[in-house]
Amino acid sequence: MLTSHAHPTQTLTEPDVRGLLQRGLGQIDVSGKRLLVLIPDGTRSGPIPLFFRLIHEILGGEVAALDYLIALGTHQPMPSAAIARLTGASAADMAGRYRNVRVLNHAWQHPDTFVTLGVIPAAEIEGLSNGLFAMPVPVALNRLVLDYDHILICGPVFPHEVAGFSGGNKYFFPGIAGQEIIDFTHWLGALITNYEIIGVKHTPVRAVIERAAAMIPTPTSAICFVVTENDLHGVFTGPVVEAWAAAADLAAQTHILWVDRAYDQVLSVMPRLYDDIWTAAKGMYKLEPVIADGGRVTIYAPHIDEISYTHGRILDEIGYHVRDYFVKQWDRFKHYPWGVLAHSTHLRGMGAYENGVETPRVDVSLATAIPPERVRRVNLDYTNPAAIRPEAWAGQEDAGILLVPHAGEMLYRLKPEAAR
Repeated sequence: MLTSHAHPTQTLTEPDVRGLLQRGLGQIDVSGKRLLVLIPDGTRSGPIPLFFRLIHEILGGEVAALDYLIALGTHQPMPSAAIARLTGASAADMAGRYRNVRVLNHAWQHPDTFVTLGVIPAAEIEGLSNGLFAMPVPVALNRLVLDYDHILICGPVFPHEVAGFSGGNKYFFPGIAGQEIIDFTHWLGALITNYEIIGVKHTPVRAVIERAAAMIPTPTSAICFVVTENDLHGVFTGPVVEAWAAAADLAAQTHILWVDRAYDQVLSVMPRLYDDIWTAAKGMYKLEPVIADGGRVTIYAPHIDEISYTHGRILDEIGYHVRDYFVKQWDRFKHYPWGVLAHSTHLRGMGAYENGVETPRVDVSLATAIPPERVRRVNLDYTNPAAIRPEAWAGQEDAGILLVPHAGEMLYRLKPEAAR
């Protein structure tokens, strides 16, 4: 049974959250059992320290084991200091009241991390993907899921460029999944395009994720929450799909900004939450729907000096391009990781590729510490970050200029009457 509270404009207090979790977690049979909690890494905002503490308070004395696994996908492993910030637990805390708790990085770099749970047959994939693919997809997952009696997902739900909305069983796929299903789901989303998929609740990608999750033999539950900066608007505890669905409905109210016009210029100011362009690309794809044809988005992040800590070498080879650049030259690019190809299209956005000429709908410029020659080599424009004063962009919406001072989590969309 789902335990929930949702309000798009009110903020939950700690006593509110404690009461919700006591009721929700009280319905999960984990007494004397080993519990594994999946949590996001530092690229997702939210009160993880609060949930870390309350889960331990409520269940720590009841379960046989309480461990946490950071659902990195293919992000870089978090060092101990970053984990301490993520969980709010210092080294002294971990040696004291949390001495029996482990917080682990998902070791996606090591093949022996994974166990194959099964294969989604080609015929099923054809149906789930609306005919875009007819190929078998292996479902590999961190083998730790088999070492515990129950798995609890704890994380936020936002509009998402691949699945439509993040959260729920997405903490398995791609959170702790093998490369094959990560690449498949990301390229499936890229073929549909971010423009069409982001902020949509039911998508072919989500359908594949749910089908893969059905192969997990270990019982699962979720705490899905919705947060805007420091305001917690909803907590949903119970069966994973139900909790995620309710959270996605609330996130559609709190995380989609409907605007009256398209903008010729957008300045996306990226917080330090994002430390490479792989993660800061949100400054493009969450604004893409409100950028006018021929417009420009500038990703302003003077603190970023790397394209991708994990995939930078590959992106240096392939660059950033619109979807059809890859589709119409598939034999040239099909051997690259499909997830990286997908990311390339997410940052470059919609566009065309005809007769060897690429025509992106939107210009993308990086105002970062990445050297200009590298920026241009990957097919993006360069802007000197020292030449930008974000405050000078404020209050110019009537002139077609939009400043987004904390970009990355809010999805911007045109009101239906403005899109006509």
